[in-house]
Amino acid sequence: MKTNSIDITAQLFALQDKRYADFQSKLLPTVARETVIGVRTPDLREMAKQICKTPAAQEFLHSLPHRYFDENQLHAFILSEEKDFDAAIAELERFLPYVDNWATCDQLLPRCFKKHTQELLPSIRRWMASEHTYTIRFGIGMLMRYYLDDAFRPEYLEWVASVKSDEYYIRMMQAWFIATALAKQWEATLPYIQQRRLNSVTLRMTIQKAVESFRITLEQKELLKTFRLSQN
Repeated sequence: MKTNSIDITAQLFALQDKRYADFQSKLLPTVARETVIGVRTPDLREMAKQICKTPAAQEFLHSLPHRYFDENQLHAFILSEEKDFDAAIAELERFLPYVDNWATCDQLLPRCFKKHTQELLPSIRRWMASEHTYTIRFGIGMLMRYYLDDAFRPEYLEWVASVKSDEYYIRMMQAWFIATALAKQWEATLPYIQQRRLNSVTLRMTIQKAVESFRITLEQKELLKTFRLSQN
């Protein structure tokens, strides 16, 4: 594989599937259709693994902003391969302001984070305090991924509930977080539904995601539905 950033973009076009690009763009309302090349996710992941340690990858990571959605996706997958925690944080701080869609945001999963959960928390708090939609979404997503099992603390629920935004993609991530917390930490999380600690839109989203979950019992779902009905 060639080793400069121009050739990386050329490689993406060599993997283009125009029909897939048409389909994908319908799922990305915040992304202009002409910026979607149409590279399938397995191909992007494989490309990221092949180039992640090359000088071309470093040049590519620093050539922001990217023009194409698929370049942002590749960027996310390269960062996900980063094994050094400090380097991952530094590159995320550089990249997050340019993330402009839910897909790229949710594909950002640096593999080193699971071994550095304590060191990660200050960055999560900073990201959640951002004014940028997808930086906030990313912060909530990291809290959901790493802190709802053994590392759980009830205060994390408050962190998420206290985020105030009218942005759909933030509210949806809040709902996803609380619904997942209901599945994993029912007793601690239920009061946030009972006491309506979320705005009405996010509460409806949360209950909907929860009742669709296979990890929540039928009895729990019936209880949650009563709070949805009581909003009408």
